[in-house]
Amino acid sequence: MKYAVVISFIMLVSSNFQAMTQELPYREIPPYPADYSAGNIVARTIDGLGFRYYWATDSLRPEDLEYKPSEEARTAMETLQHIYGLADVIYNGAVGKPNVRPIDFTKYPFEELRKLTLLNLQKASEAMAGKSAEDIAKLNITFKSQSGSSESAYWHMLNGPLADALWHTGQIVSFRRASGNPFNSKASVFTGKVRQ
Repeated sequence: MKYAVVISFIMLVSSNFQAMTQELPYREIPPYPADYSAGNIVARTIDGLGFRYYWATDSLRPEDLEYKPSEEARTAMETLQHIYGLADVIYNGAVGKPNVRPIDFTKYPFEELRKLTLLNLQKASEAMAGKSAEDIAKLNITFKSQSGSSESAYWHMLNGPLADALWHTGQIVSFRRASGNPFNSKASVFTGKVRQ
């Protein structure tokens, strides 16, 4: 019995260690697809967001997370919570799941929030890859709350949550520069690679 408890404990510690040390997606952008199908273009745009988000959030300090440019503005952490909500919508739209609101994003500490955001973007990209224009035309963005539900064409994903997440990721880059911790200049947003 003692051995079973010890082995169970070792397995639990080992799996937790592997989860903690698992490399997050988007340190570099994945290779581009072979063709310019509608789904591949959306997936590549999501990958571009993932790469920018990875480096915008890499090595953020507590003072970076608390930074806000004015009294009326969101802090960097509040902006990251908003980006996570957008990544959630991007993923749900890719797999046809409704977005149930409200959700409390404040419950996640920074590292977990960062990981969940990157994983949602990766899963959304994988779900969109290879889709035809006809496949995408069948997708909708659905929101459900206690007051009812709404549905919009997938077109709104491009100019709404996806563009908004890019916008706010740029804010994080600006905020961290203002708080004295600039974006890694070796991360090339053009190539999606890290220069040596």
